[in-house]
Order: sequence, then C-alpha cells, then structure tokens
Amino acid sequence: MEIERRKPSGREKDEASIKLLEKLREQLYSAHASNRRQAAFNLSWMQEDGLEILKAALFGDSHVTTKNAATYGLRKMRGRMKNMALEVLQQGLKHRSSDTRDVCRSALLRLEGKPEKKPASKGRADRGRFEIREIPRGNRPQRTVGMMRTRRRGPIGNRRSSRD
Repeated sequence: MEIERRKPSGREKDEASIKLLEKLREQLYSAHASNRRQAAFNLSWMQEDGLEILKAALFGDSHVTTKNAATYGLRKMRGRMKNMALEVLQQGLKHRSSDTRDVCRSALLRLEGKPEKKPASKGRADRGRFEIREIPRGNRPQRTVGMMRTRRRGPIGNRRSSRD
C-alpha cells in the first residue's frame, strides 16, 4: 500500500526532524510488526507531530495491524500528551470503521488494566480428561537419602542380578 506524502505542520525545527518523522511514518505502515511497534513507540515521544501521525494512521484507511500499532503509540504517550491521546482513543470508539472501534476499545481496556475478553476457542472441550492426582502414602515411611544409600550396592550401571 502506497502512503501519500505528509505536509509538514510548521512545528518541525529543521530538515533532520522532518526526515525522522517521515522515516517513522513509513515504518508505522511497514509489513513487519516489530518495525511498526518500534515506530509507534518512537512517535509517542514526538509530542504533537507524533500524535498527528498516529491519529492519521488510526483514522485513515490503513490495515488493522497499523491501527493496532497506532493505538500502542497512543497508549505510550506520556506527560501533557497523554490526555490528548486518551481523547483520540475515545473518538475512535465513535468511528465508522469497525476495525478502528475494536482496536480503540481494546486499547482503552488495556489502559484501565482490565483484560480483554477473547472469544472461546473451537478446540476440544474436554482437555481436562487426564488429571494429576496425589497418590496416598498409606503406612509407608518417607524415603530419605540415607535409606536409599543403604540399599545400593555399587554404581547403578554395574548392578547385576545374583543369578550370574
């Protein structure tokens, strides 16, 4: 998927910051999950410019994996940008795209610390068929190291039956 060029917002100080933001934006749309996640984390440190790029990725016509990375970056926002990022995630709950609504809902649940309920798997229902149980000891004494040493006659590998 080809992404369109981003117009500089005017907040960038120099050419190096513009290049860095463009590089991180391209990595956010990458095919590799680790690159997307790292770019989203780095954009979370970029204040308004990072928020703008993450918001465009979340509300744009991008793949759900890119939207997931964008919500990761929004969750990692710190300082004065945290409230703005929360507002963006709240706006995502009202978005027309079901993918955007779903990733925003799960991101907000993670921020609250509540685990997201996943649908039940279609695997075998009777997985607990074999159960590990405790065997009752009865009147047998507990074996100690001393008891095992007294019965042993030489190295284990050289034991032979008395029939030899």
